[in-house]
Amino acid sequence: MNIALDSPCFADAPPIAAEVARGVTRLFCRQDLFSICEVPLANGRRADMMAIDSKGGLTIVEIKVARADLVGDCKWTDYLAYCDRFYWAVPPSLAGLCVSERFLPSEAGLIVADRYDAALIREAALRPLPPARRKAELLSFARRAARRLSQQIDPTLGEAF
Repeated sequence: MNIALDSPCFADAPPIAAEVARGVTRLFCRQDLFSICEVPLANGRRADMMAIDSKGGLTIVEIKVARADLVGDCKWTDYLAYCDRFYWAVPPSLAGLCVSERFLPSEAGLIVADRYDAALIREAALRPLPPARRKAELLSFARRAARRLSQQIDPTLGEAF
């Protein structure tokens, strides 16, 4: 899914967040991963991006565009139970901050992105989801994506969740 810069995704975020998401989307498409943005999770959190690969693997990306938001984020580990891989996606100016141990470099990957493209700086560890969780998350992902496409065809269907 290409994220337009005027997309309702990241509407409440600084414009650079949509630009980072666009770069990540381009990188993922080359890797045969396809993503949707702002995905609510069963634990009440909302993933900035969630992507699916050709084998049903799920990747969550947390986008951070401000230093204070990045270093102050204490909730990101709540996403790990909902994906096989987890990445930070940041603009080039924040990449150096994501190497400290608090960002679990042995677990979390790092993507540096701008509006034009992205680079995979550090691969995320593969932590396969339990089968029951995988099934629930894949179904949720598919239905959410289909619901959003349906709303594009008929905007009177209401907000995409």
